[in-house]
Amino acid sequence: MIAADNRLVLGDVVTSWADLADAASLPDPVAVCTDDATTAFAAVRHHVDHDTELLVASRSRVDEALRVELIEAGFALPEDGVPAHRAADPGRLWLLTSGSTGRPKQVAHTLAGLTTVRAPQPPRVWLCPYSPGTYAWWQLVTLSLAVPGQDLVVPSTVDDWVSAAVTHRVTAVSGTPTFWRQALYRHGDELAGLALAQLTLGGEPVDQPILDALRHAFPAARISWIYASSEVGAAVVVHDGRAGFPASWLDRDTGDRPRLSVADGELLVGSPHRGLGQPELVRTGDRAELSGDRVLLPGRVGRDEINVGGTKVSAGTVREVLLGHPAVRWARVTGRRAPLVGQVVSAEIVTDGSVDTVALQRFAGERLAETAVPRHIRILSEIPVKETLKSDV
Repeated sequence: MIAADNRLVLGDVVTSWADLADAASLPDPVAVCTDDATTAFAAVRHHVDHDTELLVASRSRVDEALRVELIEAGFALPEDGVPAHRAADPGRLWLLTSGSTGRPKQVAHTLAGLTTVRAPQPPRVWLCPYSPGTYAWWQLVTLSLAVPGQDLVVPSTVDDWVSAAVTHRVTAVSGTPTFWRQALYRHGDELAGLALAQLTLGGEPVDQPILDALRHAFPAARISWIYASSEVGAAVVVHDGRAGFPASWLDRDTGDRPRLSVADGELLVGSPHRGLGQPELVRTGDRAELSGDRVLLPGRVGRDEINVGGTKVSAGTVREVLLGHPAVRWARVTGRRAPLVGQVVSAEIVTDGSVDTVALQRFAGERLAETAVPRHIRILSEIPVKETLKSDV
């Protein structure tokens, strides 16, 4: 059974899961590569009704090399007139990883495995800003499929999401930290028109400054951050308004809940929601560090560490300090090659225009060791956002 009466606002199309029955007639197995929300949702309804093998991805994510991979894997590509050329694996769903650490990989799931919420929930109208086929997109899709009263609004464009949210009386929004930083930077006044009861963020490092900024903007909302990926599924959900998760969650006997461990500074996750064929304990590639009673996840292993003359500097720590300045709206910190010391700390930032680089270096110098203070700061005019709503911070 599905929550057939849940409303779906797909750009300019207002429909429901019930209305989408028989809206698509697709081969099997099939890769639906589309930027059209109605086409993507119709493919999901077709999968539910016919137990097909399905991959959904935005058209813009599928370059020629990936298109060839999908054809070689036996998928039909109906928009390109390519037929399927193997038997389907009934009920199999395929997700593409974000590709932030290389080319996107295909990860197998099932609808049951992707459905992490089944219990009754307060009625909500959710904004879904994600590209079709991403893990976060599937989380909202399965929520609306499984739980009555969970309507979805997919804006025609992400840039216009606030207008769509106001028009359709959205009460819950899910996005990445970059999505939320951009919203606060671009649409600060407009956000006051939203009466949000729930907002979530994930997909990137979630630091205290963004949690505090969202609490200030939406004092009545429950704010949750989620650690999830295509490989491990949803693994961590935190509602207490603090960055990181409680250290007491490490290595505990959790029954059917995800198991969390840290080894050599890396987060390991054993999740019942992991992709099919994934190891029982997945090395996530995300750095984990203990800070008091919390485990913080500042960035990727190998990418978070900057070696300044033999001293190891955490890019995530520097970034959080910069974001603690009231004028800074977004920051990215990297290592830059330098003679003698090998690397120095470099930063790109977006501000409200009330601070210069000298003041920011002084601010950082009062809070960081000398080796961690950015020697080069570049001010950008806009927050860079990829199709995945991330910015490679």
